Amino acid sequence: MENLTNKQLNKYQVTIHFEMDDEFMTLVPPHRVLINDLIEKNIIDSYTVSLETQRSWIIINAASKKEAEDILAKSPLYKYWTIEIDDIFVYDGQIYRLPALQLN
Repeated sequence: MENLTNKQLNKYQVTIHFEMDDEFMTLVPPHRVLINDLIEKNIIDSYTVSLETQRSWIIINAASKKEAEDILAKSPLYKYWTIEIDDIFVYDGQIYRLPALQLN
């Protein structure tokens, strides 16, 4: 997978609903390898999983919704997922703020 620095990218919020079984758990380690690679390449900004609700949320950088889904379809867990992809208009958070000024 290429680094996406030269493409016009959009940010997408991906909501994934999943159902777990024994096979699902065996596929988690290779899935995490893919997710880690995508994070290192700045394709994924954030990745969150709730076992309580069996949902996951991903902020992904891609040229289109189709490209975002094509990237995620490479996961070994993809067959367990129902995916919603929403275009993000505003994405903000603490990591985008300047550090607090500390006077000595």
